[in-house]
Amino acid sequence: MARPAIVEVRRSERRRRMVSARREGDTVIVFIPGWMSESEERRWVDEMVRRLERSEARRRSPARVGNEALLRHSRELARRYLDGLAEPTTVRWVAPMRTRWASCTPADGTIRVSERLRDAPSWVVDYVLVHELAHLLAPGHDDYFWSLVRRYPRTDRAIGYLEGLSDAAGLGLIAADGDAPSPDVDDVDESDDEAAG
Repeated sequence: MARPAIVEVRRSERRRRMVSARREGDTVIVFIPGWMSESEERRWVDEMVRRLERSEARRRSPARVGNEALLRHSRELARRYLDGLAEPTTVRWVAPMRTRWASCTPADGTIRVSERLRDAPSWVVDYVLVHELAHLLAPGHDDYFWSLVRRYPRTDRAIGYLEGLSDAAGLGLIAADGDAPSPDVDDVDESDDEAAG
């Protein structure tokens, strides 16, 4: 794997064994012990850049790429968590919704996901997609619906994340593109009225 354009190495005499890396903007900073040789430094810099890029790639959901990838990813989630029973016809990103993170119309199998979630961790986007896919099988929020949603192992964590994001938007700690979003993932949409945001 090629190195990013900018890599900065920071040596520390106090650092004894541990090597670490983090990204600051376009720069990857690798922290190494001062005693390392140049050849060990090169090996560890390459290794840490590879690990950082792998970690970043895991956090980026294939769902963020575009609507076709979002649909493919949703179908994979339906196979994995809902026995392949939920079959969306379209899944697409839409302009930020005022009161929802996403919505679906069970009658035609469409799912719309707010652009606000494009930068959310992939496991949060996956939860939102599973939530909407479950609505294709159970339109309300009854026990059956939640039994489907809870097949996704990070459900509680994702709900907490979305609630925190909603609260932060309400407090002005993050950009909310207008009205602060509700912690509700959705309400089942019988019409397309909310889809446009």
